[in-house]
Order: sequence, then C-alpha cells, then structure tokens
Amino acid sequence: MTTFCLLQISLVLLCITKISTQDCNILPLLHNKMIQGNLHLLNKMGQQFPEQCQSEKIHFKFPEQFLKLRQKENAKVEIQEILQLIFYIFTKNLTLAAWDGRFLERFQNGLNQQIEHLEACLTEKMEKKQPYSRSEEIIRLKLKKYFQKIDNFLKDKQYSLCSWEIIRLEMRRCLQFIDKVIGRLRN
Repeated sequence: MTTFCLLQISLVLLCITKISTQDCNILPLLHNKMIQGNLHLLNKMGQQFPEQCQSEKIHFKFPEQFLKLRQKENAKVEIQEILQLIFYIFTKNLTLAAWDGRFLERFQNGLNQQIEHLEACLTEKMEKKQPYSRSEEIIRLKLKKYFQKIDNFLKDKQYSLCSWEIIRLEMRRCLQFIDKVIGRLRN
C-alpha cells in the first residue's frame, strides 16, 4: 500500500515537473506539492526517532527571518540555495544512518528535481531579480551559518546514527519553513 502511494506521488511530481517547466508561473503550487512529497519521503526513510538519541537532541535555530523575505525572486533564490544545502547534507557519509535506501534515493531525486526546476525558472527571470537589501543579505548569511552548524555537528558526531536522526528531524523543520514561504509566494 505504501509503495503504491509513493509511486503515485512520484508520478504526480514527475508529471507536474514536466508540465511546469513550460510555465514558471505555477512555481509556488508546484513546489508546495514537491515539498509535501519530500516531507513524506523524509518521514518514510527512517523509523521513529530512536529513544537512545533523546539526550543528544540539539536545536539549530533555523533563521526564521527567512520567512520575511520581501522580493519574490530573492525568496526563490534562497529556497533554491536551501534545497541545495539540504541536498549537500544528504550526500554526506550516510553509512551509519539506518534509513531505507529507496526512500533516501527518492528524497535526493526529489530535491534535485526541485533544484533544477528552480534553476531553470530563475535563469529565465534573472534580469528581474531585485538587489538584496541589507536585511536580506543578513538573512542569507544566517542561513549559511545555520547549515554550517549542521555540517559541523555531523562531523563532530562522526556521522553517527543519532546525529543523522537529529538532522533528519531538523531538515523536516527546514522544509516546513520553506513550505510557509512558498505559501506566501502564492499570495
């Protein structure tokens, strides 16, 4: 049942991606569906949070100022950058992560599709991109610092099972923040 459901989600995402490459105007709707699909895959690739990892939990403090980006094109650029950083995190040393490889691969492919689609739409509209305001530049720096903390955490914990589970939880929160921004872009 789960496999059938995931197959349907994958097919819908693939069809939407193919159709929408012709029209970047439906970007928020498309990416909302893709984020929901990626969240589903992120949940499915692992089990419940391991009890032995409870003591190692850490809060990375996602820079919520990201939700306040004013220019739509700048928000899209930041979403693309965040997705690239998430993709980078999930291509690291995953040997100790006790995840279902099929769901992990689908998650990585979903991120990659979303990144490629954003790149195509942003390249098309690059001349319309507004210069970053000082506050938006600060947000960009905070996002980079946030992902650097995550990367350092994984290295410090030697890519342990618990560190990966903590990061999986954190990336779920990160994708939920992106989903909020995408919702704002639709309005």
